Amino acid sequence: MTAADLWPYAIILFTGWFATDLWRWLGVIAGNRLAEGSEALSWVRAVATALVMAVTAKLIVFPTGSLADSPLWLRLAAAGLGFVAFLGAGQRVIVGVVVSLALLSLGLAAL
Repeated sequence: MTAADLWPYAIILFTGWFATDLWRWLGVIAGNRLAEGSEALSWVRAVATALVMAVTAKLIVFPTGSLADSPLWLRLAAAGLGFVAFLGAGQRVIVGVVVSLALLSLGLAAL
């Protein structure tokens, strides 16, 4: 493979990096100008949380790949009990993730 063969990959890497990093830096610049308790920052947090929860709900209700073969009740139970563990552990994200994954793994192994 010559250098001439690699230029498309370099362009893809550069444009992918630039397209995402540009918005990150603009977010940092705009975010530094916002007050910590401002209405705009609260709105941004709410939208970001809603997007994460929408993706999570889509993955639970309409999964793809090998998770699509698992029953809906198992995915809902793992997510629900993981959320309970998250709250019980003082809102530690890692606890909720580990409990959910462990319950889902055990449930899939038992099926």
